[in-house]
Amino acid sequence: MARYKETEKAQGLFLNVNLYDQIIPGTFEHTLNHLIDKKLDLSIFDRKYINDYTGAPAIEPKILLKIIIYCYQMGIISSRKIAKLCQNHMTVKALAEDVEPHYTTISDFVSGMSGEIEKVFSEVVLVCGEMGLIKGKMFAEDGVRLPSNASKEWSGTKEELQKKYDKIKKVCGEIIEKHKKNDRLGKKEKDEDEKKLERLEKKADKILVFLGTHEDRRGAGGDIIKSNITDNESGTIKGPHGVIQGYNGIAVTDSENQVIVAAHAYGSVYEGQYFPEMLEKTERSMREVKGKESPLKGTIILADTDYFSEDNLQAAKKKEMEAVIPDEQYRNRDEQLKEGERREGKERMDARYFTYAKKGNYYICPNGKKLTFRGKVTLNRNEGNKYESKASDCAGCPYLDKCIHSKRKQNKKYRTLFIPILKYEENLCQKMREKIDRPKYKKIYSNRMGIVEPVFADITYCKGITRFTLRTQKKVNIQWLLYCVVHNIGKCNMAENRKKGKRKAGKRENAA
Repeated sequence: MARYKETEKAQGLFLNVNLYDQIIPGTFEHTLNHLIDKKLDLSIFDRKYINDYTGAPAIEPKILLKIIIYCYQMGIISSRKIAKLCQNHMTVKALAEDVEPHYTTISDFVSGMSGEIEKVFSEVVLVCGEMGLIKGKMFAEDGVRLPSNASKEWSGTKEELQKKYDKIKKVCGEIIEKHKKNDRLGKKEKDEDEKKLERLEKKADKILVFLGTHEDRRGAGGDIIKSNITDNESGTIKGPHGVIQGYNGIAVTDSENQVIVAAHAYGSVYEGQYFPEMLEKTERSMREVKGKESPLKGTIILADTDYFSEDNLQAAKKKEMEAVIPDEQYRNRDEQLKEGERREGKERMDARYFTYAKKGNYYICPNGKKLTFRGKVTLNRNEGNKYESKASDCAGCPYLDKCIHSKRKQNKKYRTLFIPILKYEENLCQKMREKIDRPKYKKIYSNRMGIVEPVFADITYCKGITRFTLRTQKKVNIQWLLYCVVHNIGKCNMAENRKKGKRKAGKRENAA
């Protein structure tokens, strides 16, 4: 019979460890350590410390930044868990230089570096540029929707929250009335009711305070949207797995190596309204990388249909960029999908198929029927004129299936036409509809998914970062920029390893 040595898994050990040796070349932590020690200028953090003559010495910001970025890279974003790793994880201890910060120190550091994180992000982008990871010829913009530290339970318009308050107060009244009528209730049942009553009254007070101090939130189109009591800057957002209470992390990514060159988090589902602002951030980043006054001139920006609007196309033109942003119907016009299920029943004739009669201010449809003017309306934040046909004119029309596609369950079908009022001399939306149907621009647009989607997959799926832990847009934006810094440093690490691999291959060839 075989006999083996006995082992003790729970045995504590005293080891002679050199912390410097724990940071192995070629790893993420080695690249992180090198960048923060040698490449990044972190002097901006010094302005927060006024303890040169009084007070205890502070933990160096570079140490806190190292352990936070490394733990985020492992998908650990809890301050308590990060503090625990500083005590028992050898790599984290090496990056922390055997310092063990309290979790409140880590939490306060993350939530308090609003201006500093933007500087760190810019510095990392600049390092990526120096390493040749940014080509600066084509960019793609998109957003990922992540839940935050806010509950959907506390969401609603002021009217909905008032109803919820009334309902809670009604339940509280029923509990009190129950106690008045029945004095023979057991102690256990009384205690449970009292605890429930206390919880409900706290909720009611919380709602009442919010109703008295806040107005209804307005969406991008001016409509009333749901507020949230715990974090009123977060949004009720439709995500890939249902409705969440959270933020939309938007990123602009370079096509060469999927390096994020601009990023910001917003508490809104509608991403398109932030397109001009993201272009400004991209221009600032690329100005530092390229050293040019107009670094976006002649470049291409790709975005999905959520970003299609006249204002966004004009903003790209102002930067002398070529925007490739399709309209919502572009796939339904694709001849390759004409016989497929995706296209079937979704064809819709746009304004190009209708003829305008200026004298009577009406449109004529392909079947020769009239669409009369119904007044000015606002659609998707754009003001325009509405034209409408008669249901009797559309009945039996040979073009009905291609002209009308409505989810409304009604027997009478009629066509409406929205004609935006032009704020600019040039109608770029119409030009984009014509341009995106050409094979050249379809091929260009097909690059979008391969440029920006892998970035979100790396952050959420590969690194396991699937939520924000902070509240308010300012603090959530800090976390989003940290996530983007983690991604970009990972790109630096991969590039450095590729260079080392090429150098080793060259040495082997020379030796041979």
